[in-house]
Amino acid sequence: MRSLATRRRAALCALCMLAMTTMSAQSNRLTNPSQLTETAPDTFRARFDTSKGAFVIEVHREWAPIGADRFFNLVKNGFYDGTRFFRVRPGFMAQFGINGNPRIQNEWQRAFLRDDPVTQKNVRGFVSFTTEGRPQSRFTQVFINYTDNSRLDADGFAPFGQVISGMEVVDKLFSPGDPQPDQRRILREGNDYLQKEFPQLDFVKKATIVPATPAVPAPRRPS
Repeated sequence: MRSLATRRRAALCALCMLAMTTMSAQSNRLTNPSQLTETAPDTFRARFDTSKGAFVIEVHREWAPIGADRFFNLVKNGFYDGTRFFRVRPGFMAQFGINGNPRIQNEWQRAFLRDDPVTQKNVRGFVSFTTEGRPQSRFTQVFINYTDNSRLDADGFAPFGQVISGMEVVDKLFSPGDPQPDQRRILREGNDYLQKEFPQLDFVKKATIVPATPAVPAPRRPS
């Protein structure tokens, strides 16, 4: 009969194998953008546990359905886990969304989205995808507005969600000042470059889809 220690070691090995299998499957999904096209719920919340604390983004699909679907799939499949807040401009915005693994990010660099109509304003706490400076060029990077940046609305930045809790965490994200990290090097070298050159950057520990709190029904009037 196997000893308790032997059984524990076997159980631990099984858990490790399961974790490795799960990570491998997740990585395979992330290297094939064409597979991550699930339609998002009408409303959902994404919790971001970061090195500074947690914040929650509530997404409304009706605001920008194409962007909402992409964001839902990226969060659900772990794309943002480990990503750095590499462009933080106090009084402007906090930007993130380049995967720390260049092999994964490379697969998304041309997975561009069609533009959504701009139905909301880029004001404090609202969240939009970045673009490459031309139409139909959103992919994985997003930014959180620190202030009223509604001037960006005319440029096609379509908010799809809003930070509903933890905005004080977003306000505290580390800003490297100038020079900012080189996005071309992030794309080529991933987190290895950022950890070496900008070790103080804050980062996403884990991003998860969490249920939206159901509306509280109105009290019934006595008949």
